[in-house]
Amino acid sequence: MKKRKIDLAVISDVHLGTYGCHADELIAYLNSIQPKKLILNGDIIDIWQFSKRYFPPAHLKVLKKIIGMASKGVEVFYITGNHDEMLRKFSETSMGNLKIVDKLVLKLDGKKAWIFHGDVFDVSIQNAKWLAKLGGYGYDLLILINSFLNWCLAKMGRERYSLSKRIKNSVKSAVKYINNFERTAGDLAIENGYDYVICGHIHQPKKERYENKNGSCIYLNSGDWVENLTALEYSFKRWKIYHYNHDRLSPFFVDEDLKEMDMNDLIASITDIELEPETENIIELKEKLLEIEEENLGDQGLSQN
Repeated sequence: MKKRKIDLAVISDVHLGTYGCHADELIAYLNSIQPKKLILNGDIIDIWQFSKRYFPPAHLKVLKKIIGMASKGVEVFYITGNHDEMLRKFSETSMGNLKIVDKLVLKLDGKKAWIFHGDVFDVSIQNAKWLAKLGGYGYDLLILINSFLNWCLAKMGRERYSLSKRIKNSVKSAVKYINNFERTAGDLAIENGYDYVICGHIHQPKKERYENKNGSCIYLNSGDWVENLTALEYSFKRWKIYHYNHDRLSPFFVDEDLKEMDMNDLIASITDIELEPETENIIELKEKLLEIEEENLGDQGLSQN
């Protein structure tokens, strides 16, 4: 299988060890990419709800795949979240290319990215952890009910339905919490001079420019692999939200990104890549540019006719 070469991939809220985890889909996604860095932004293993009775082979395969990527040279950063907070006692531990941290700051093409899970903003976790854990069990039960509902809908030939999304979007307090979360993250990023702030935790994939009176930044959320099946990807100096249910059916969607780029930006991004002449990457890039140029010429011919 041909892999997409990207600079950085961010996944979060996988919740291995719970019934809602889509481990098979995550394995398919990880098998489709070849990142230089892989960021695991919290709640990868759900230690809060861990049970010896439920940890299927597909969940173990996810861990094996991640370790395999690290062994093949991919830098893997495991940022701890609230559901895997027990790993915080091992923060700053390195095992080859695998590093466990509580937060991460990266420089990406001259810009600073601030990456953390986001549970630090959650008052219920900070002050009433037992209530947050109880809510976690309730959420897991809701996902089980939703799975049965979607099985019935599939039998009837109807589209899948997300109960949790409907509840989040309809309950005013949930909408207010999400808005407050995003605003707090953006304000802190601007205050500390970061160009990007990247979170997980709230299971709401998003990419938008946030502004206040002191400046602006790009707010990004990697979503989850329970409801949305999303990841963040950084390549050619651009961020993109990967949606498994859509993008897995569009293997050449990266080409669309290239078409949208300004030619000067594209040339700059290519020259930033230090490669030997006529390597596989250069040949692939030349082929992509030729295809795009031919397609653009074809479109111009049609418009003239």
